[in-house]
Amino acid sequence: MANLQAVSSSEVSRPPAFKTPSMKAPECFDGTQAFKVRSFLQSCKLIFHNDPENFAQDRKKVLYSTLFLIGRAAKWIEPYLSNLTNQDSNYFLNSWPLFESQLFTLFGDPNEVRKAEA
Repeated sequence: MANLQAVSSSEVSRPPAFKTPSMKAPECFDGTQAFKVRSFLQSCKLIFHNDPENFAQDRKKVLYSTLFLIGRAAKWIEPYLSNLTNQDSNYFLNSWPLFESQLFTLFGDPNEVRKAEA
């Protein structure tokens, strides 16, 4: 009986823990080339999708993405990051869709929608 229990408990093993594969960080976005905003945001979204536990909240997504803003884009976000506790002026830092919209509005191609519809 003891042998049977030993065999049974050795056969009941835990499945291996799933380890999320690491992904390349997004290329830095400087805000000077409008056509790059879409690929920057898409790279960020792939990372979020690959690691949903760490990026469950929009605020984490937004703050992670700001790490890769440089140049003009960094100058735009800097005042908001220096006052992270002010929820009123930093409303879009808590919403990935609003952050995306701000990036497109400020740095994207204003004619992109018109080009896509044509």
